Amino acid sequence: MTEDARFWRNPAVPGVDLLKARYVTHRFSRHAHDGYAVGVILEGVEEFLYRGSLLRAAAGQVVLVNPDHEHTGQAGVPDGWAYRMLYPSIEALSGVAAELRLPYGVPYFPEQVVDDPAGAELLRRAHLAAERGDALAASTLVRAAFARLLSEHAKPRQTTPLPAEGPQAVRQALDVLRERMVDPPTLEDLARTVRSSPFPLLRAFKEATGLPPHAYLTGLRVRHARRLLESGMPPADVALMVGFTDQAHLGRHFKRAVGVPPAAYQRAAGTYKTDDSGASYPHLHGTDS
Repeated sequence: MTEDARFWRNPAVPGVDLLKARYVTHRFSRHAHDGYAVGVILEGVEEFLYRGSLLRAAAGQVVLVNPDHEHTGQAGVPDGWAYRMLYPSIEALSGVAAELRLPYGVPYFPEQVVDDPAGAELLRRAHLAAERGDALAASTLVRAAFARLLSEHAKPRQTTPLPAEGPQAVRQALDVLRERMVDPPTLEDLARTVRSSPFPLLRAFKEATGLPPHAYLTGLRVRHARRLLESGMPPADVALMVGFTDQAHLGRHFKRAVGVPPAAYQRAAGTYKTDDSGASYPHLHGTDS
């Protein structure tokens, strides 16, 4: 069965990325999003590790992933899965929550796979309207879908406290990795810089972020690569700017985290054609390079 992925944006729904995909053999590596990942499974089953638990989302179910929570993604059945995903920023979803006067600022979804036929249908229709370029329908239905999910499934955002052992060391280590993305230290050097020891720092870092430092660094690089690609920088230059060895190295990690290759992402993010309404109509195959 052929794999296909389309990524795009529509000015009618600002702060929201959109992905329509069918995956069979593609596997998302451990990664996290700056914002939310919200979507509906159309066919098949997706499996994903989320904070240490293996979850399964089947056709008709809604997937709700919180910001900065590491997870994977792969087929749960031989024929894979198809889904429509929306990636609202924290600001976009928090804005809807504020309009609804919900009793919290930043929403949090305690359950990552939910049975909500009405919510699933709203998500499907909203996504389809955004794909077709119907600005009024897309903006209306996306807002209605988010309102439904927030009202039925969200709670005040939970903050994960840093572990008792070395919270300051973990914070400092995160700063070092951000500053030295292109030329990262060894684990030993990182521990020495933050006045810790390698194994205690590794344990505390994984408890705080869900990832070891090298995997967290890869996620940082991919996130920064997205911003550079959106600015129009060529993928080969982006790869070197964020610390990957070459464009192929960037491409492998980028697709495992985002679902489409860098060139496809860049075309959808900035150089797609628009009609009079400003809506975009890309067809971006996941096999592009």
